[in-house]
Amino acid sequence: MNPPAIEVSHLVKRYNGLTAVDDLSFDVQPGELFGFLGPNGAGKTTTIHILCTLLAPSSGSASVAGFDCLNQPRQVRQSLGIIFQDPSLDERLTAWENLEFHGMIYHMPKLLRRERMEAVLDLVDLGERRHSIVRTYSGGMKRRLEVARGLMHQPRVLFLDEPTIGLDPQTRRRIWDLFKQLRAQLGMTLFLTTHSMEEASQCGRVAIIDRGELLALDSPQALVAAHRAENLEKVFLTLTGHGLRDEEVSGPERMRDQVRRLKRWR
Repeated sequence: MNPPAIEVSHLVKRYNGLTAVDDLSFDVQPGELFGFLGPNGAGKTTTIHILCTLLAPSSGSASVAGFDCLNQPRQVRQSLGIIFQDPSLDERLTAWENLEFHGMIYHMPKLLRRERMEAVLDLVDLGERRHSIVRTYSGGMKRRLEVARGLMHQPRVLFLDEPTIGLDPQTRRRIWDLFKQLRAQLGMTLFLTTHSMEEASQCGRVAIIDRGELLALDSPQALVAAHRAENLEKVFLTLTGHGLRDEEVSGPERMRDQVRRLKRWR
């Protein structure tokens, strides 16, 4: 039996006396589309940062593709791709240049890098716009380019942070068709965070967390049945409450923090 694509065991992360992740344990199987749900400030981002080796846990362990996130960070980074919620492309460059820079970061040989660039651009239907400056792209085109960039080094696990936020229905459907294709053709594991219960309902299993604790983990259908709810959104609200939540940090602050972490990662 293959080891889990992601394994989290008794994970804890504390910041200045605040417990952001509190004894969290779960696993994700190879090829699974796994939903990671929670209100703002629930601990989702902290957990993902630990899995992506951007943060060290206070205690507990986590692994990606069989590699320990704390002791084998380089192997973990080679095994995963990330599609961030906030834009992270260099809009002054062309699509081709963005991908080439990404391939160089991963030390891909030139010939292989060029082959992958051609392949991923064709996969997301951007081959004809490869030499266009990214700032001339629509929002949907930028998101597709970010997906292409995340696939350049053929990761075994792809982290998707609100991957379709702000997209029109047509583009959102095209992105989801692409995700399904990645699972069917490559057996890629997809780890999804989203506030869209419609998208979460497409997952094989979903984990719902709040205040750093795991509240539920099962298929969407099983959770709806267990809570005798109308749909997954009702389950989510039953478990996490109806009160409004504030963001942990503002959008610009989150973006600056993300950039700092990326620079440190690379």
